Amino acid sequence: MKIENTKAQMRKGVLEYCILSVLKDGEAYTSDILETLKDAKMLVVEGTIYPLLTRLKNAGLLSYRWEESTSGPPRKYYELTETGQLFLNELNTTWSELQQAVNRVTSENTKK
Repeated sequence: MKIENTKAQMRKGVLEYCILSVLKDGEAYTSDILETLKDAKMLVVEGTIYPLLTRLKNAGLLSYRWEESTSGPPRKYYELTETGQLFLNELNTTWSELQQAVNRVTSENTKK
C-alpha cells in the first residue's frame, strides 16, 4: 500500500468541508477558493474543484452569480446558501467530534 494514496484519500474526504468553510465569510471566485486551499497545503487542482462546486450547488448548498470581467470571460462567484450554512454548522460539529475521537485513539496508541 502506498502512503500517497492514503494521504490523497484523507484530503478528498475533507475537501467539501474545506470548500464550504472557505465560503463561510462570503462569496469567492473559484481561483480564490483554490488559492486558499493551496495556501493551507490542501493539494487541489482545477479539475477536482469544478465538479465539487457543481455537486455542492446541485445539492442546494451553494449558489453563484456571474460577474463581467475586464480581463477575460465573465467570472462565476460562489456563496453559501442558507441550507449550505446549516450544513456547514453540522459539519463543524462532526469535524470537532471526529478530531477528538482520532486524537483520543492516536494518543492512546502512542502510550502503549
